[in-house]
Amino acid sequence: MDKAVSGGAGSPPRCPQNLAPICRRVREKIQSYDEYNFSPRYNDFLKAFFDLGQEYDSLDDFYRICVAVPLQMKSVPCALYLFDEKKGALQLICDTDEGLYPQPEPAPPSIHLQSESYETESSYIVPIYSRSIFHTPAEDPTGENWFKREGIAGSNKIFGMLEVKQLENLTPSDKFFYQKYCNRIGYNLYNKLIAQQNIEHLKFINSLVMDIEHNIIIPNMYFKHIFNQLKKKILEIREIRDALSGLEVDAEDREQLEECRRHSETIQSEMMAYHSDLVKHHANISLFLESLFRREHFKKGHLVLRPRKCFVEKEIILPQLEHYASRLRLAKVDIDRPLNMLEEEFEILVDVGLLAQVYANLFSNAAKYAAEIIDHDGRPRKAVAYGRELVDDFPEKGKQGIKFNVFTTGLHIDPAVAEKLFEEGVRGAGTENIPGTGHGLSFIKHVIELHGGRVGYEPTREGNNFYFILPVPSSNPPLNRGDDKY
Repeated sequence: MDKAVSGGAGSPPRCPQNLAPICRRVREKIQSYDEYNFSPRYNDFLKAFFDLGQEYDSLDDFYRICVAVPLQMKSVPCALYLFDEKKGALQLICDTDEGLYPQPEPAPPSIHLQSESYETESSYIVPIYSRSIFHTPAEDPTGENWFKREGIAGSNKIFGMLEVKQLENLTPSDKFFYQKYCNRIGYNLYNKLIAQQNIEHLKFINSLVMDIEHNIIIPNMYFKHIFNQLKKKILEIREIRDALSGLEVDAEDREQLEECRRHSETIQSEMMAYHSDLVKHHANISLFLESLFRREHFKKGHLVLRPRKCFVEKEIILPQLEHYASRLRLAKVDIDRPLNMLEEEFEILVDVGLLAQVYANLFSNAAKYAAEIIDHDGRPRKAVAYGRELVDDFPEKGKQGIKFNVFTTGLHIDPAVAEKLFEEGVRGAGTENIPGTGHGLSFIKHVIELHGGRVGYEPTREGNNFYFILPVPSSNPPLNRGDDKY
């Protein structure tokens, strides 16, 4: 455990080591407040501002609060000006004369954007900084131009200016307080703009999901009808071919007729093969679309499983392997199948669509990264293999898990890289010229962990094994060992 920071007589209470930076900031704040020495009225002023900022959600109400609090707490009229990036100028948003302006008005010449407070003939003008001006964590990766990239803040990280009127009645202490007040406005305005942006993003995503469902997933079903019609036409070619075979013609025309029949037979055979590929490809894409664009994902803000019992090899592995077979052949990668997985397979509870994408990513990686090695018999080998084995005490002692393996030949992955392989964006050495983003393995990790499982990598004698372990459903009887590893 972290050691606490000790305190002597009259010192603050002991602070754990991992709280030390925050405790130090608290002490600095106490010192600052002692130096500010704001009157009880000004302290109530800030309390009212923060309470009302939490009570009202809309930006328009927040703009009203910014000018209403000074008016009611100190009888000081104010005006709020914000920088409009599109117009490149300050705009009057709200004041204590008219309230909120339905259409913002240009600021008068005396009110301009400036990084320091300044005075006019009758008012004190204070800049409203974005949050990063007065609170920028050292580890913040956003950089100086983040607000501009996000379309949130104005130039020089300043949201706008607050005009505090009746300058003749303001003391130096009052002016200092309004500088601090504008800092609070900037902080709250930043948070409200971010919240509004997030709400707009969520609305857009929900609308996009509806569009995808209406314009892609539902029309995608029409392909089944097209495939059925295509199959009928292909069968009509067979009928024409059979009709040609039954025709009685002169010997002289017999050879030409037979050539037409053979040609139509070839066309029919090729079209049936194309039809089969189309149907399988459509089924695969439909499965992926359904599993990735479920409304529940977007409502909950994370992937939501739709588990059902299935035979993993028959319903998931083999369809994906068939889908990637041509790519593996093109890459000259042999496919080694286990001898006993299918005959000894049992049903487990998984989300078929998401687990299919796990295998799709693994087989895609095999086509890209498998490399030729010299095996233990001294022969060249470039292959992908899959299988499964039972493991004890997973996910806890006395339980059983099932470990699914996908092995590829090649050099071992550097241990330092291997530790981070399942993190977003991480790729192995020497992959710079191979298409990829480093997202696939992190997606696999996310899906497997949602299933209550675990992912991993292990170097083997002739290559690399990527695996995941899923719990065996409690309804299953204890299973016998003896399965192929891969």
